[in-house]
Amino acid sequence: MRHSKLMPEVNAGSMADIAFLLLIFFLVTATISSDEGINRVLPQDCPPGIDCSKPFIERNILKIHINNNDDIMVNETIIPIAELKKTTKKFIDNNGDGSCTYCNGDTASNLSENPKKAVISLENEQQTSYKQYVAVQNELTKAYYELRTNYCEQVLKKSSDKLTNEELKLVKDAYPFTLIEAEKN
Repeated sequence: MRHSKLMPEVNAGSMADIAFLLLIFFLVTATISSDEGINRVLPQDCPPGIDCSKPFIERNILKIHINNNDDIMVNETIIPIAELKKTTKKFIDNNGDGSCTYCNGDTASNLSENPKKAVISLENEQQTSYKQYVAVQNELTKAYYELRTNYCEQVLKKSSDKLTNEELKLVKDAYPFTLIEAEKN
């Protein structure tokens, strides 16, 4: 008669429990990426105390256009994305009318009169990539951030991260981020 060896059996019930616990652990500890967008506060139709029926002066508008090929045109001239921040800062900080006491611009006659009157007009076509659109928005934000940081250091003699609420309002009033967006059909 043949002698059969008894093989120990593994309890599969506890394996299922362990697999379930591991699954729960990874679901709880994993981070789920969320959609990112552009952090903007939408303006009111017409801010109080401002006459919105009055047209903008042409020299105070920086026209930025992104075409279907993701080329960036600033006032009818194609420029690389790397130059957009510098061009925007030069336009905003121009002090064309001489009324800005804190501006460092060249007072060129074809750029904005002062930062409070400067308007950025951003237009994109339907096939503009989201990546390029966000890159342009980032460059515009960087330009305003640098101008506001310089204002803090030169005028307020403070670091931008140590401002009171009143000083922060002064900085935003000195360089208001005025952006008009449109989609070209």
